[in-house]
Parts: sequence; structure tokens; C-alpha cells
Amino acid sequence: MGIYNPLPGLGICTATALLLVACSTSTQKESDRDVLRGAELSEMISSGQAPAVIDVRSGYEYSKGHVPGAIHLPFWKAFTHADKLDLPHEQPVVVYCEHGPRAGIARLALKINGFENILYLEGHMNGWRKAGLPVQRGDGS
Repeated sequence: MGIYNPLPGLGICTATALLLVACSTSTQKESDRDVLRGAELSEMISSGQAPAVIDVRSGYEYSKGHVPGAIHLPFWKAFTHADKLDLPHEQPVVVYCEHGPRAGIARLALKINGFENILYLEGHMNGWRKAGLPVQRGDGS
């Protein structure tokens, strides 16, 4: 029985190196220009001026509550499915998970797939809930 490769097309060593880089950079303090505050995003959503928002958590987490209008793209599918997102690559995209590490991996995948302006949601979903901001439940459809 072989080793399961969650990133088909990439060698195990390459995939491991990419994941280690993403995890190590996601724990560093993000600069202010790389982060969008939850209250600001909520206002943008309410006014219909929000950038694309991508939730990279599991399907179970997503169904229990996500940022209204968020696209669900689990972080482990980001390397192989980011090209299927029907989004302009030059427009801002907000990425979040529960606390941050998975968003770092997804951000790397989006960059590799040509997205140029990727922001983190400040505090991720944990911070969004703590701030009492609106949560959409279910699959979003």
C-alpha cells in the first residue's frame, strides 16, 4: 500500500515543503495591509461592496456557520481547485479558517494559482463570532 498524496501532481517532498512554508508564514504576525477587520468586511457585505470571501475550513465547520456569502473551498483542495474559482485574479480575496494556519496554506495555493491580492480576515472565524457579527448557517445555497 502506497503513501496517500493529498496533492496529486506534486511530489511528497514538494508538497511537504510547501505546507511547512505556509504553516510557518501563517503564524507570523500579518501586516495591517494583509488583514481586513471583521467589522469592515461586515459593512462591505451589507452594502454589497464586499470582495470575494473564501472559507477554507471543513464542510462541517462551514455548515455550522460562516461569513455570509462566503465561498467554501477546503484548504486541502485549494492547490487543485483554486483554478475553478470564477474570480478575477487581480481583485481582493479574503481568506479565513477558524484560527489562521489553514488560511495560510490556502493563501499559498491561491498565490500559486495567480491570485494577486489575498487578505486574511482579522481573527478569522473565531474573531468574527466573538465580535458578534452575522453568521450564515448551512451550505450557503
